[in-house]
Amino acid sequence: MVGLPGVVGLGDLEALAEAVLEPQAFAYYAGGAGDEVTLRDNVDAWSRHRLRPRVLVDVARIDPATTLLGQAVSMPVGIAPTALHGLASPEAEVATARAAARAGVVLCASSLATRPVEDLEPAGGLRWFQLYEHRDRAITLDLIARAEASGCTALVVTVDLPVFGQREREIRSGFTQPLATGYGNFASYAVAGDVETVTDGLHSSQLTWDDLEWLRRATSLPMVLKGILTGEDAAISCELGVDAVWVSNHGGRQLDHTPAGIDVLEEIVSAVAGRAEVYLDGGVRRGTDVLTALALGARAVFAGRPWLYALALGGEDGVVSALEILRTELVIAMALLGTPTVADVTRAHVR
Repeated sequence: MVGLPGVVGLGDLEALAEAVLEPQAFAYYAGGAGDEVTLRDNVDAWSRHRLRPRVLVDVARIDPATTLLGQAVSMPVGIAPTALHGLASPEAEVATARAAARAGVVLCASSLATRPVEDLEPAGGLRWFQLYEHRDRAITLDLIARAEASGCTALVVTVDLPVFGQREREIRSGFTQPLATGYGNFASYAVAGDVETVTDGLHSSQLTWDDLEWLRRATSLPMVLKGILTGEDAAISCELGVDAVWVSNHGGRQLDHTPAGIDVLEEIVSAVAGRAEVYLDGGVRRGTDVLTALALGARAVFAGRPWLYALALGGEDGVVSALEILRTELVIAMALLGTPTVADVTRAHVR
């Protein structure tokens, strides 16, 4: 396939990327917290579900398109926020943004990106901005304003990182975080030192529901809460008027021994009760994973690592190719499931 020779499925990407990435960069991308129980379970959990295909359905035309927060996308798959794409490619997030625009999927840009959010605007396409709350609210407000001015159409607030998880593979590799100025979105601030300066000096470990009410008033953009794993927190999120709830354990990088997102999806969908859209990430590698999540109530799924690996292997074209692999799988799976559109996928299609 153009951009990714030798890649048949997304599961092929990790080993190939390990061969081309610097060992420390691979450890940073691939590793998880603690014993990596949650990291492994994110992938394994999908095998605990079975699809229930319906036959003799007219599937001559399959359309995986849908909408997220009212905006059209080519399929219910997006690019999750992941830091430091510059470890994979000199073009970093700019290449990823171009690929997302070409594929017609949403890119959620990380606030800890190599390149600043302004650099992504020329790529076009649908872009959201992932935000951490900062002790200095002026910085938070400035980041929001910059995201809005750069054409981002939603604010994704990550709520599961009051402190960094203990990522032992990363530590053992000797990975060294770049200086704070190496994070494009922070280069314009008077910040010196390493990533500890960013997290300890800027990032707030005191984020509470009260802060979210303040954030809700600080922007007119739709707000998504990322990092929800319980029905209780999903319900509070909806009471505060968020537009979407994102089920995530941060790719297994924060608290080990938390459940895979797919295993708590129904609990959260039930708590949301139609008041907001529900998204999910964690171990998505197959078109059948996408359908399983849709059947259990998600509006869309997001993935992070596969696109980083594809970026390392083939740059912008590699990411486009990886997205096309998943789209092809999804279209085939929809036909075999008897669901010509994503709206046809129901709870009855999975057990």
